[in-house]
Amino acid sequence: MKRLIPTLAMLMLSAASLTTTAKVTEADLLGNAAQPSAAQRTIVIDNKTKWITVEHDEVVRFLSNGQEFAWTFKGMSSSFDLNKIAPAGALDRVLKVYVWPNARDLAEKG
Repeated sequence: MKRLIPTLAMLMLSAASLTTTAKVTEADLLGNAAQPSAAQRTIVIDNKTKWITVEHDEVVRFLSNGQEFAWTFKGMSSSFDLNKIAPAGALDRVLKVYVWPNARDLAEKG
């Protein structure tokens, strides 16, 4: 009986800590919107664009269907549909963006 109460207390504390665990947000996965003026490069999306490649931590300005938007690729995802971050009407089809590790990321791992 002496062991039962401390064990139950530990189980309750463990359960409580699980409910307070931080949730992964969409920004954690995909990155964040950015100001176009902060972009390191511009990608023009046209009918010939089949996919897009960027580097992790890169800020990219997109031009598509007369619209402009920019994104900082700091998320955990290595690929996702660009439609998830593009403003309504900017894309007329599904385009995949591939996020490659940048040289700094590779140097830190190596």
